Amino acid sequence: MTKKAQQNIISKVYEKGKAQKLGIEKGDKLLKINGQSIADVIEYMFIIADEYLEIEIEKKEGCIKKYSIYKEFDEDLGIEFENPIIDQAKSCQNKCIFCFIDQLPPNMRKTLYFKDDDSRLSFLQGNFITLTNMTDVDIEKIIKYRISPINISIHTTDPALRIEMLHNKRAKNLYARLERLAEAGIKMNGQIVLCPGVNDKENLDKTIHDLSKLYPNVESIAIVPVGITKFREGLYPLTIFNQESATEVINQVENLQDKFLQKLNTRFVHLSDEFYVLADRKLPKYEDYEGFAQIENGVGLMTKFEHELMAYLKKINKKNLAYREVSVATGKSAYKFMNRSCKEIEKKFRDLKINVFEIKNNFFGETITVTGLITATDLIEQLKGKPLGEQLMIPSCMLKADEQIFLDDLSVDDLEKSLNTRVVVTKIDGEDFVENVLG
Repeated sequence: MTKKAQQNIISKVYEKGKAQKLGIEKGDKLLKINGQSIADVIEYMFIIADEYLEIEIEKKEGCIKKYSIYKEFDEDLGIEFENPIIDQAKSCQNKCIFCFIDQLPPNMRKTLYFKDDDSRLSFLQGNFITLTNMTDVDIEKIIKYRISPINISIHTTDPALRIEMLHNKRAKNLYARLERLAEAGIKMNGQIVLCPGVNDKENLDKTIHDLSKLYPNVESIAIVPVGITKFREGLYPLTIFNQESATEVINQVENLQDKFLQKLNTRFVHLSDEFYVLADRKLPKYEDYEGFAQIENGVGLMTKFEHELMAYLKKINKKNLAYREVSVATGKSAYKFMNRSCKEIEKKFRDLKINVFEIKNNFFGETITVTGLITATDLIEQLKGKPLGEQLMIPSCMLKADEQIFLDDLSVDDLEKSLNTRVVVTKIDGEDFVENVLG
């Protein structure tokens, strides 16, 4: 059995879907569609758009069957694969000076140590890619199959500096590739990990202006501050932003936003919430984020959450609660914000008490302040014996996307047993948060 066939194993067949009606089952293997072997999920999605398909399947028992399918254009077959992208994920060939994976301690979840740099994962899951491991054939494939939008880690448009930051000679041809994709109508979102003294100030201005020339195909740019753990021995010497330097960046970017609003009718570039927290500055308004295109980068996360929370508090009736006490765990960056949000809920429900606990990141080091990088180890050490009430609430960003596992490989069940308290995982959503607080 070839490696490719092993990767095409069907893991799920949707009820009443085309595949189920034909007798295709979980554990079967997809071999060919219209006589063509399927290299990856993007190719699969492109080919199955046709109205007539001839599908070759290897059954679990080993026999090979062929099926003819008539369907609506773009109608799905109703199957999923054990490996979501079918092919092997492309690993990162860079050695970025700010790489967070290089700053991880040993004995964490094994999947955390794999650095992906795959355009298919960018399209399917929103991952950011550098384009450095892509050939011209790969670029043409993106264009042919209309893989759009894709998220690109840019950091700088200066070729020499990008080579230095990524430690990869192939990093220099970024802008030419962005131009090629833009000319073909591929939509892109960009990310800049900002490192003080490296790609900030004048270089940041140049990078943003260069990218703005590719608007609207480069739709938005997110700027996030570099994160540094205590595990950086032997790595590139980096510093982190403080109140003064974060304020400088905000002023610089807000000035650019004003110019882009006049020229392009969009702010185009946005800062992650961390900059405003570090600078102790008021967050931008809800409408300033223009649809929250880069919410996964922490751009506008707090503003959106607050908007949802306040809107829901206005909508729901004032319930007569029996006395209820719950707790919330959050990181240093979000502590003041979450404390303020919980006070708003308590104002409406007088018999409700919400304890908000700021968790210091001893695991990675106190320079890491975001909530999403809090481990179960720190939660257990800092909350044991504290008055947690009926339940402890933690946000879903602390956990693996598809499993209730923390970065340190402990589970929510482990946390519950250690704290002897019910743990409730909430969405990053103001309405969902209020609902879980009220129980």
